[in-house]
This record gives sequence, structure tokens and C-alpha cells, in this order.
Amino acid sequence: ATVAMDMLWVPAGTFTMGSPTSEAGRQSDREDEHNVSLTKGFYLGKYEVTQAQYEAVMTGNTETNSSGGVISATPSHWHGNPSRPVEKVSWDDIQVFLTRLNQQQAGSLPAGWSYVLPTESQWEYACRAGTTTAYSWGATIASSNANYNWDGAATTGNDFKQTRDVGQYAANPWGFFDMHGNVWEWTADWYQAAYPTGNPVIDPIGPATGSTRVYRGGSENNAG
Repeated sequence: ATVAMDMLWVPAGTFTMGSPTSEAGRQSDREDEHNVSLTKGFYLGKYEVTQAQYEAVMTGNTETNSSGGVISATPSHWHGNPSRPVEKVSWDDIQVFLTRLNQQQAGSLPAGWSYVLPTESQWEYACRAGTTTAYSWGATIASSNANYNWDGAATTGNDFKQTRDVGQYAANPWGFFDMHGNVWEWTADWYQAAYPTGNPVIDPIGPATGSTRVYRGGSENNAG
């Protein structure tokens, strides 16, 4: 089956990645502010990939995962909600999804273009959307901003305690939804303890090897 992916264009530009030392909730590692220059524009999904989209691409898939089992077309814990984001998908599973998506849409993609995960810097650039505050809407987060664990523990409080349909909260200034909360989002990069050096850092792609891939954005089960 073919599937439509709603993509938005992000123009090239330079931004400050990381966060100031005075920012509330700042982590001690990997948040040192540094200028990043992205010399090429790129497309990024307007929404998180939905269960319906993932299943349309992966149904009939016979690829096996690292344990030797066939990768499920219906992996989500909150399965059966086609407009919710797909979850419980590994980075390796996503590579199979992307391969199949590119095969299915080979005739409709411009020459030289393909679906890939964004780099970590591309993700943060699109998430910030020209803003410099902790969140694209301002300095603090509230239950009206995103689907996250805004009160109680994982199974208590009034927060939703599960995923929600994509696009339920206001988009950021560039039109992207759910960059904060709902589900974590994979990036292309390997994790590294320190950001690359340079001022600006130009088109960073992360180290060539590593043990953990970078994911960003938080989830329904994370505090703000």
C-alpha cells in the first residue's frame, strides 16, 4: 500500500542549539549553547508518524529484527488508534520502514530525494522554529501545550497517561505538531557526550559510530 506523508519545508539557516545555563530544567550534559549552521533546507513531517501510516507501509513486511522475529506492523502499546502516533518502534525498525516507504514512493519523489530521519540538529532547528525559549511557545509548559505527564506519577493524576491523536495541540511557529510530548522521536545521529566544536558548527551529522541513537521531544509519560 502507498501512504501520504504530510511534509513541511524547512529553509536553511543558523540557530543556537542547546540552552542557557539559567534555563529551568536544564540538563548538565549535551546542552551547552553553540551555533549551528544548516546549509541545506529539508522537509520534515508535519505530524508524528501515525499508526495508520506505519501499518500501511509495514503490512506484509517480512524483515526480521535483531532477535530474529518478523518486525510487527502493529507494534504500538496503544494499538487500534490509527490517528495516534506509532510507538514501541526501534531505530532499526524505522530503517526498514524508511526503506519500504522509499520503495513505494520511488516514482513520486524528486530525483536524489529520499525519506530519512532528521539529524539531531535538524530536529532541534525545526522544533525551535526560530524561537529561543525553552519551548517554542515560551519559557514554561502547561497541560494545554502538549501531551505529557503534567501531574502525578506514571499511572496517577489527571494527565492522559497515554498517547493522543496527532495534532491535538497548537503547532509551533513553523507549523509542526507534537514536537514536545506524545511520543519520543528518533533522530539519525549516534549519541555523543560532547557536541562537535566550531563556530558555527556546519551541518553536523553526529559521530560515525556509537552505542545509542539520539531521540528527542519527550513523551506522554515524561514530565515537562
